[in-house]
Amino acid sequence: MGRKYIIFRADWREEEGASQRLLAHTGACTDILSEHFDSSNRAIPQPGYRVPEFHNVPAFDDPEFPGTSTHWCRGNWQVVRVEEYPMGTPESEFEMVVICYCQYVPIQTELKPIKRMESPQSVTETAAVSGG
Repeated sequence: MGRKYIIFRADWREEEGASQRLLAHTGACTDILSEHFDSSNRAIPQPGYRVPEFHNVPAFDDPEFPGTSTHWCRGNWQVVRVEEYPMGTPESEFEMVVICYCQYVPIQTELKPIKRMESPQSVTETAAVSGG
């Protein structure tokens, strides 16, 4: 499967949780909860999927990237219905646009640490030190 543009938005009929409708990367109040660009072969989200939330725990801050997310958890917004819009032309940027409508269903979940990927510079440094 090609590149997918997945939009998570609050269901228009959903009033509960309206004060929690914050766009993930800006914190602005909106009906759009999050956007994902997915180039994997994974299936699209289905009803029951929960939009992940990302948090910064200062004690775990990476000095190279201060203030970035250090932990994640399953969020309070749950997908209730999904609409798929396949692109009709070969020159489209995305193979499919997916809109996931969500309801606010609060849950208690545990924060989990985000696994950091090695930067290209540290991989190069490691290869140089190890003779690779």
